[in-house]
Amino acid sequence: MRQSETPPKSLWHSRDFLTFWSGEAFSLFGAQITNLALPLTAVLVYDATPQQMGLLSFLQLSPYLFLSLLFGVWVDRSRRKPLMLAANAIRMVLIASVPLLSALHLLTVEGLLVIACLVGTCSVLFDVSWMSFVPTLVKDRRLYVEANQKLGVTQSTSDVAGPGVAGVLVGWLGPPTALVLDAVSYLASLISLLTIRTKEPAPPRATERHLGRELKEGVSWVFGHHLLRPLALLAPFTNFSLTSVSTLFLLYGVREKGLTPQLIGLVYSVSSVGALLGALGSAAIIRRFPTGLVYGVALTGIYAGPLLLIVAGGPRPVMIATFILSLLISYFGSGLSNVVQLTLRQTLTEQSLMGRMNAAFRTLLFGGGALGGLCGGLLGGALGLRNGLVVLALCSAAMVIPLLMSPIIRLRAMPEPGTESAVATP
Repeated sequence: MRQSETPPKSLWHSRDFLTFWSGEAFSLFGAQITNLALPLTAVLVYDATPQQMGLLSFLQLSPYLFLSLLFGVWVDRSRRKPLMLAANAIRMVLIASVPLLSALHLLTVEGLLVIACLVGTCSVLFDVSWMSFVPTLVKDRRLYVEANQKLGVTQSTSDVAGPGVAGVLVGWLGPPTALVLDAVSYLASLISLLTIRTKEPAPPRATERHLGRELKEGVSWVFGHHLLRPLALLAPFTNFSLTSVSTLFLLYGVREKGLTPQLIGLVYSVSSVGALLGALGSAAIIRRFPTGLVYGVALTGIYAGPLLLIVAGGPRPVMIATFILSLLISYFGSGLSNVVQLTLRQTLTEQSLMGRMNAAFRTLLFGGGALGGLCGGLLGGALGLRNGLVVLALCSAAMVIPLLMSPIIRLRAMPEPGTESAVATP
């Protein structure tokens, strides 16, 4: 049944969504410190090799590859809010343990790898849960674009401000000590979740549970759907490009170009304006242009943007400006594509399958990212940092060819809530 044509109220009137949104903002800003401080701890404190850096990136994201589908079944069987509370509480303790162990001279690079993997495991549970929790707070599916845009803007804003602030903090406090602030951010997120009043309905009680069948239902839904399937097939290559390039670029910038933590933070901070612009403009762009075209242009930016990294040279300011432009193009594509694909996924999927659908996509997206980080480190160790970056940039740009062949770029408009009709060209 089609919903009423009465225009829905904006989410600015939803106290619980705004509370959840603010908690996410604290958590995301704190996570930016970890994203910079954890690898810089490995590089500057423990003199990590390219292979170890690749392994660090892999272990942070590999839980998405191995645990997302299992957690998706768990999320669909449970209320999501308690799972989010548990995941953030554990992440808070793990992150706080890094500066403590470092101060006691008990932290090693191997211990850092274990902590990174455990934090990644909790991140999987939280991510699968919050994506499935948002539709509980946002009752009207017509508001999904607004919800995802707001969350995307927060993510992009933290991407803009976070690395610059993180670079200053890491340079001032040292990489391990700066992580204390991320632990505090998780505490703020916990408090915001505890103050949400919306009662989450209990999941349907099945007379018989079967893990294998439930896993198959989620995967079959994603790969059996004519719109979700092409999104799923492109997903791993997108994060493979972003993570492999980022992993190797950090080493390349520090060791071959002599960039300080502050300059690395500046590069990431300024270039992340692209993600903010992509998220901010997403709703207007989706309304004005065909949805498939928007998604195709966004992914082209992600895939082709790294080419500028390998031609950057000349005077130092010009080189840094080229680095920024390259990452800005990629991040603009990421900010825009995230809103498009997440809205499509939520609109087309019923609540009973939401956790497993999100888990399938997290497996593909972050599985690609995990393999990307590992491959980036291995290529850097085998070919040298610059040559490895060249190979990654060229392979990433080659992904534009299968993108142009994908049926998703023929999608004309965002599907109406509750229907799939007239959304794609034959």
